Amino acid sequence: MNQDKYIRWFKEVDLKDIGEVGGKNASLGEMLRHLKPLGINVPDGFATTSKAYWKFIRDNQLEQPITEQLRRYARGDVSLEECGRSIRQKVKKGIFPTSLAESIRTAYSELSVQYDTYNVDVAVRSSATAEDLPQASFAGLQETFLNIRSEDELLGACKKCLASLFTDRAISYREEKEFNHMKVALSIGVQKMVRADNACSGVIFTIDTESGFPDVVLINGSWGLGENIVQGTVNPDQFYVFKPFIGDPNKHPIIEKVKGSKKLKMIYRSDADSRTQNIPTTPVERQIFVLNDEEILRLAGWAQKIEQHYEKPMDIEWVKEDKTGELYIVQARPETVHAGSNGHFKTFSLGTAKTRTLVKGLSIGSTIVHGVVKHVQDATDLSDLKPNHILVTAMTEPDWVPALKNVAGIVTDFGGRTCHAAIVSRELGIPAVVGTGNATKVLKENQRITLSSAEGEEGKIYEGLIDFNVHEVDLSKLRPAKTDIMLNLATPESAFKWWKLPTRGVGLARMEFIISQHIQIHPMALAHPDRISDEEESAKIRKLTKGYSGTKEYFVDKLASGIAKIAASQYPHKVIVRTSDFKTNEYAELIGGKGFEPHEENPMLGWRGACRYYSEGYRDGFALECRALRKVREEIGFENVVVMIPFCRTLQEAEWVQEEMKGHGLERGKHGLQVYMMCEIPSNYILLKEFAHYFDGFSIGSNDLTQLILGVDRDSAQLSYLFNENDPAVKKAVREIISTAHSVGCNVGFCGQAPSDDPSYAAFLIECGIDSISLNPDSVTNAIEKIIQAEQKITI
Repeated sequence: MNQDKYIRWFKEVDLKDIGEVGGKNASLGEMLRHLKPLGINVPDGFATTSKAYWKFIRDNQLEQPITEQLRRYARGDVSLEECGRSIRQKVKKGIFPTSLAESIRTAYSELSVQYDTYNVDVAVRSSATAEDLPQASFAGLQETFLNIRSEDELLGACKKCLASLFTDRAISYREEKEFNHMKVALSIGVQKMVRADNACSGVIFTIDTESGFPDVVLINGSWGLGENIVQGTVNPDQFYVFKPFIGDPNKHPIIEKVKGSKKLKMIYRSDADSRTQNIPTTPVERQIFVLNDEEILRLAGWAQKIEQHYEKPMDIEWVKEDKTGELYIVQARPETVHAGSNGHFKTFSLGTAKTRTLVKGLSIGSTIVHGVVKHVQDATDLSDLKPNHILVTAMTEPDWVPALKNVAGIVTDFGGRTCHAAIVSRELGIPAVVGTGNATKVLKENQRITLSSAEGEEGKIYEGLIDFNVHEVDLSKLRPAKTDIMLNLATPESAFKWWKLPTRGVGLARMEFIISQHIQIHPMALAHPDRISDEEESAKIRKLTKGYSGTKEYFVDKLASGIAKIAASQYPHKVIVRTSDFKTNEYAELIGGKGFEPHEENPMLGWRGACRYYSEGYRDGFALECRALRKVREEIGFENVVVMIPFCRTLQEAEWVQEEMKGHGLERGKHGLQVYMMCEIPSNYILLKEFAHYFDGFSIGSNDLTQLILGVDRDSAQLSYLFNENDPAVKKAVREIISTAHSVGCNVGFCGQAPSDDPSYAAFLIECGIDSISLNPDSVTNAIEKIIQAEQKITI
């Protein structure tokens, strides 16, 4: 056991030593002692103690000058910038006491021997002795220095670390959290560098960073050293892994892979002025993922073990060594943003009068704000920030944090979900849109804009000030209904947002929205790219499918990923996925679509739904849909996915569609597969008992049912006054569908618009004995009380 009072080896400390070596270093020791035996690689190193910090401060007689300078700042005699700069200069002018310097030199020499390297390369990190508490995160407040490779360089970096306890952002943060500055010490972590010049590194969260959804691991990665991701210099690759399936040999739980641009990578350099440098990545590096599937799953498994050990969501840094290909965990700290969230659920929705979308990026937070563009290039532009300013910059800097508290929103050109701007915006509760690529060029100074991070994963900046609505509910006061309340979901990016709602599954996941927004290309154009005669459309297809092994694989992977994300959000409850239900005019709008779609005078009653799936004009497209569904269920593992067939006009069609599905490996009953039918055509209602021979359940689609019973085109503005789901004829059909389905032992749900718009309609369905009601997410909290009241009336 090391007896030096100034040095502790990581393997000698654990979480009980936070007061001595800080949260970062204590966590490294905790992992080395308890998680390395479980197969998690953690580089070794040592930490200076709080005694070492106070030895330096007192031997250099800095305690009184630092205290006085902080008092002057508190009185308003000096600015934050003047206070911090003065203290840092004093610390940097200090001299290491001989005993402390020798302790650091000796420990560094021993680490070099351990790794059989002369002047081993190390990362020198700052670790405040009160950092990474559950209610506060000091992450990024102090400095880190990479590729340090001699005793003298190490002592220089250590002194800079000690000074960084008084960065402007650190002083401001302690003031906000009411920490006594002179009660917080700084420990220096000296850790063997894992060289990733020709490999990769990144960040892991064991929770969805935006929604707090707990069942996923989010991994970001880019080429080279990891500072670029934290700083927001690059747009990294992003991977989501579903935690409940990790470790199951029969499941492949990667539910999403998104390729980042990764235009730069940080590598070692040899000059004394800077130990690292950024260089452009190669075209090949930009086109491939930084991790293969086996590496993604290994990191996700490690992250899950770390979370289980700490018993809380974690923020983790990882590195891949470029020579051996070994993966390492180099930091782990508690995630703090969602750890402190209350039970209140707030939703924002834009008004109907949307304006032009100026730029798009990744949404951070789930908020909508109005503001005025304020361009910031460096710290000198921060002096006149106002509460209505939306800060627009290439990327934020850590020193800007005190000023960022005063803005309405943040927009950056670069960065991913784990970059500095994203982390700061979550911590401060400020919405952001990051990684736009061009915001600094498109958005003009003093331009009035609306920032929306409330529309799923994609954040948008709209021109002008758009009206929006805010709805807040205390979820702890919402009682669960007896009836299964399910969600109607269109896009995967919105799925995790609603996980806190008291729902039990997805009653309608619309496949066509994933195709139009994520795939963008007509399925038949991907099945037969050789049939595309338009060179412009062929170029678009080549661009979108670049990096995939084939055009069919592009469709299958993208569709499977979208469905899997929706399935994960409500697992293990049923997620009912409706196969594509575009009309011919809508299919034609997809890239490459015009050559595969006929012109129809009335597409609403034309070639749509079931009739497409067995026809020569779409059969190969439906095969791709089936492959994607099979991948979700049998490869990824979401057996909670139920397939639903829309617009099935006849019993013969039901049989033909089932045969098509079987031919593509989707056989009803095999691997527990259930197949439902949309009950939305009068023939479905009239022959429901006969249709029950082909399907396991039904979902009432009231929009089409109303249209076809009343003979009213649902898209006709002229006849809109006649389109009424409350019409006695429609309600009679709904009541009899529910009764008939139950008489033959089939489950029946309702996924139409009516109960989302009118809670009294939900009460009507309860009276009819409906098994489930699928609602638009933003209407759940309003409708659920009506549903409970209706249930109570029936009970009474």
